[in-house]
Amino acid sequence: MKLAAIRGKDNEERLGVLDGEYCIDLIAALPPNDLRGRAMFADAISFIRAGDEARRLADRTLADAPDSARIPVNQATFTAPIRPTTILCTGSNYRQHNQEKANTAISGKEPEFFLKTADCVVGPDEPVVYDPALTEKLDCETELAIVIGKAGRHIPLADAAKHVFGYTIGNDVTARDRQVRKTAGGDTWYDLGRGKAFDTSAPLGPCIVTADEIGDPQKLRLQTRINGELRQSSNTSDMIWSCAELVHFFSVSFTLKPGMVIITGTPAGTAWSTDRSLGGTWQGLPGLVPATRYCLPGDVVESEIEKIGILRNPVISWTK
Repeated sequence: MKLAAIRGKDNEERLGVLDGEYCIDLIAALPPNDLRGRAMFADAISFIRAGDEARRLADRTLADAPDSARIPVNQATFTAPIRPTTILCTGSNYRQHNQEKANTAISGKEPEFFLKTADCVVGPDEPVVYDPALTEKLDCETELAIVIGKAGRHIPLADAAKHVFGYTIGNDVTARDRQVRKTAGGDTWYDLGRGKAFDTSAPLGPCIVTADEIGDPQKLRLQTRINGELRQSSNTSDMIWSCAELVHFFSVSFTLKPGMVIITGTPAGTAWSTDRSLGGTWQGLPGLVPATRYCLPGDVVESEIEKIGILRNPVISWTK
């Protein structure tokens, strides 16, 4: 199943399911008096919390959906498929990425840990804002995002998959000149607060694909294109810590709850890799176009992951 969020004529977000060339508005497909169904289909988090009951009702609803609930995909306005209260983030989690940049003493030795919030989230085709007062080195990172489906704390590695509802695409938009810092002695350290968490720094979408349709999350191709140029091209098999290991890792600090999202790191090919002033050590990879600059207004970023789709976002200037 592929869950999406669409903006209705009333400008409210509605939960839908992608079905070929259509997105089916789940609430519009229900009988008007099905209050329980309307509550379960209110948004993605409500759907996930309702568990198997919501999935069974959705299957029945899709089978009987009237034409009035079917919206052509090319006519729908999609928004972020989920608005998590917490986005748990890790970095330095791809072997090739660690070879192209300045590293801290713990890079690649233990998962980096930082947070984003729902305030950072934008959806498909919604803009990423370039604000020169915050950063002049705006970078983008395509990442596989895990959507938690079942609550748990101290989740054993062997049980991690049972707590995953599905997967979507995340773009870990980063202010590199805020993130990468140098000490007087030349050591590198990261400011993962201001460098990672700010308005529009967490595009998510275009949909959530349930875990049963993804299969092995460590066998997915992912790419980033900026203005059509291929900047990143890799596979989730290059992760240092797998999705299951990250679920286990984060559950030591937090009770993971339905609707929380974990983003899992990015592969080589970021603009950082060509920025010698911040420790970039671009070596070149077959087929990739090295960045000549960071993102600027007018750019279009496309993040693509196999079995999920393409998350597309334009970059615009900040205005009052």
